[in-house]
Amino acid sequence: MKLSLSISLFCLATLVNGQIVSSRSNEVQLDFNSNAISSFAQIEWISPRLEYTNSEEKKLEIKANITSVNALKSVTLHFKQKKDDKPVASRTAYIEDEHNTNFDLTLRMLDGDNWIEIVAETKSGAITREYRNIKVGMDAIGDAVMADRQDYALLFGINKYDNWSDLVNPGYDVEAIGKELEERYGFKVEIVRDAEQDQVMTKLREYAQINYKPQDQLFIFFAGHGQYDDVFGEGFLVAKNSLRNDVSKNSYISHNRIRSNINNIPCEHIFLGMDVCFGGTFDPLLASSRSAAYEVTNDREYLVRKLSKKTRKYLTSGSKEYVSDGVAGSHSPFARNLIEALKSNGGEDRILILDEIKSYMERLKSTPRFGSFGSDENGSDFVFIAR
Repeated sequence: MKLSLSISLFCLATLVNGQIVSSRSNEVQLDFNSNAISSFAQIEWISPRLEYTNSEEKKLEIKANITSVNALKSVTLHFKQKKDDKPVASRTAYIEDEHNTNFDLTLRMLDGDNWIEIVAETKSGAITREYRNIKVGMDAIGDAVMADRQDYALLFGINKYDNWSDLVNPGYDVEAIGKELEERYGFKVEIVRDAEQDQVMTKLREYAQINYKPQDQLFIFFAGHGQYDDVFGEGFLVAKNSLRNDVSKNSYISHNRIRSNINNIPCEHIFLGMDVCFGGTFDPLLASSRSAAYEVTNDREYLVRKLSKKTRKYLTSGSKEYVSDGVAGSHSPFARNLIEALKSNGGEDRILILDEIKSYMERLKSTPRFGSFGSDENGSDFVFIAR
């Protein structure tokens, strides 16, 4: 991911001659002194992309692009077994273009921790450091799931409408789903009731500004009215203030807009659920793709594999059709089966995956659609880890 940095006046005010100041972000460590206040080099990792990952292969391809507005003085890659150890091996990049260079090489990993550090220094003395940690071997897998990872859930339930008929269960459904996610799986849950169009988009924007860690997950769920327009050939979410006869659909929220905005949220693992009429049209081809099967493997190893791949999955109630809101106080059929899946804890391993949720949802008369969208990676999954 390409990162840019703006240095605050507060930070600048703390500098004195000869003093080194370090600032650590999610992926970047910067060292600079009072004579080197300028643009820092940017390091874009291509492989490995995530800050923490694991590898089943001992040979790993390392690819990174380094760019800088100011002329580069040196760019060095260090291979370490511990982050603070001296390098086991180092490689200096050949700088033909003072503003752009890269690494493209294959390294042999050792069992356990492997740390790859890239240090880029400009001719003005500004230093950028970035790390990648790769764990190899079963002994290292057990520690590979970050203890401080966080799962988030943003749930929209719309019962009351200004221009559409009211519904009875969306609010009740999201409350029940939120309770299971919070108490059983440790999600940080936010429920938004009866949201207008602007409130939906504003809330999604708020979640796009969270500083997610690499293994964090985000579950977004919509329950309410949905609509499909044959002329536009697209499905829409109906907000509280959407007009009943809106030919232009400007008061609705298009699936295309939802798909694009959610895909751009900087969380590596996102799962979207929609319990709305015509929800299946979220997939423009009306074609579902299966989640990767659960390999027979160590639980920790499985989690590390899945949390190392970018996830953009969706689950919608029905296809290009109306779906039931259910009887008041008894959940919609879609929500009821989703809640049953959540209550299962994922079985003995206490890891609920999308294929397992799918087995519950396929019992419904209106067959739900599963699939992927945006920048989803093959073999990715969304995991619910029971406490």
